Parts: sequence; structure tokens; C-alpha cells
Amino acid sequence: MYIGKAAQLSGTTIKAIRHYEDIGLLPPPQREGRYRVYSAQSVELLTFIKCAQQLGFKLKELQGILHGHHGDELPWQRANQAIVQKKHELMTQIEALQQVHAGLVAFEGSLEQAQGQCQFARLVETGTARHS
Repeated sequence: MYIGKAAQLSGTTIKAIRHYEDIGLLPPPQREGRYRVYSAQSVELLTFIKCAQQLGFKLKELQGILHGHHGDELPWQRANQAIVQKKHELMTQIEALQQVHAGLVAFEGSLEQAQGQCQFARLVETGTARHS
């Protein structure tokens, strides 16, 4: 199949496919004259790349996973290891964000409490504050 069909089936763009070839994520395709010809395995690899990107993998990370891959089978073991690592990184980020959120909630509460304790604001409201 030609590049347009491969792009359509994998959910990528022609430009992305060319870029993946340029950076070594996708092996150079067969050629018929000046046309690139892609296999079902190429579409599977493109779909894998697209899915991995949507789940937060950077192209550099995918290069590490796919380094030396030129066969019919994707390197599933390397992909699984990368997924485990990405999940660990994500959990670390989630925990850090939860701590920031808890800090913001506490800070918000202390501001509300401080506002309630401000005597000057009450004096102004009741008209008993003196003007200097």
C-alpha cells in the first residue's frame, strides 16, 4: 500500500510517517519507482507509535524501544518494560501533584481563617474605625 493508505489506516499523517522514517522509528519502506510501499507490519508499527504518543511517550523514548527493530514482531518485551517505567513515573507525578493540591487546600483554609480574624475589616464594616 502507498503512504496515503498507510497514514489513513494507522491514524497518522503522511508528514509524520516521513518524519518517523527520517529519525529511524520506521524502517525505510520498499519502493515501486518513486513511490513508498508499506506493509501491514508498517501500519501496525505506525499504530503502535501513535498510541504510545497519545499515552505520553516521547519520540526519543520510542526510539529506545524500537532501536534495531526491523522484523515482523514488535519488541513487546522492551515495550512492556517502558510501559512499567512510564507508569512508575506517572505515579510519582500524581503523588507530587496530590501534595501540591493538599498544600493549596491548606493554604486556602489558612487565608480564609486569617480573613475571618482580621479585626480591622470588622471595624470598617461597623463604622467604628478611626480615620487618622
